[in-house]
Amino acid sequence: MTNAAYLAFMEAGGYGDPRWWTPAGWEWRSSGGKDAPAFWTREGGQWLRRRFGRVEPVPPGEPVQHVSWYEADAYARWAGKRLPTEAEWEKAARWDPDAERSRRYPWGDLYEDGRANLGQVALHPEEAGTYASGASAYGVRKLLGDVWEWTSSDFHGYPGFTSFPYKEYSEVFFGPEYKVLRGGSWATHPLAVRGSFRNWDYPIRRQIFSGFRCARSADPGERTAPAPGEVR
Repeated sequence: MTNAAYLAFMEAGGYGDPRWWTPAGWEWRSSGGKDAPAFWTREGGQWLRRRFGRVEPVPPGEPVQHVSWYEADAYARWAGKRLPTEAEWEKAARWDPDAERSRRYPWGDLYEDGRANLGQVALHPEEAGTYASGASAYGVRKLLGDVWEWTSSDFHGYPGFTSFPYKEYSEVFFGPEYKVLRGGSWATHPLAVRGSFRNWDYPIRRQIFSGFRCARSADPGERTAPAPGEVR
């Protein structure tokens, strides 16, 4: 979801309307007086962000980052959509319907430079619509890199899960208090992220390079392509 799209939620009073928030999310927002993503400030009618100690105008075409799960979920409700489940996200990123198998990366089984914004090359999320060569088999772009993407799923093991490389790396964190993030960010090393890589954090976290995309349930028989930034 871009900064411009998120600003529309803010300008529509999204932070002040409890209809879009879970009870826990509304308590978090209200108790901390949250009214914008982390590191954003408003001066003279313009929204600015602080990045690496430098204050600059919020770029409208970049993916929004430094938002909590609560904020991502509230936006999705306001937009009449929802956050994708972890399984939906992974299918959009990895499944090749022609070959009827999963890919290692959205574009194939081998990592190739230039297909995703990873490895601290850009040092920020790139504009929406870029990295066409990194699209998945469904045509969804930027599923790896740019920002970690919140999903609606709690962090737990898949059926048949086995701890690797040790239980303390992931298994001890299983539970409803953590939400799953997918896809890596511009700061993630390419060796650390694949289409199957899972990350997790508390729904209040905003200091991480976290953003989101929305999903909606398709009508039976619908064949149209997803809108930009959307998973179906």
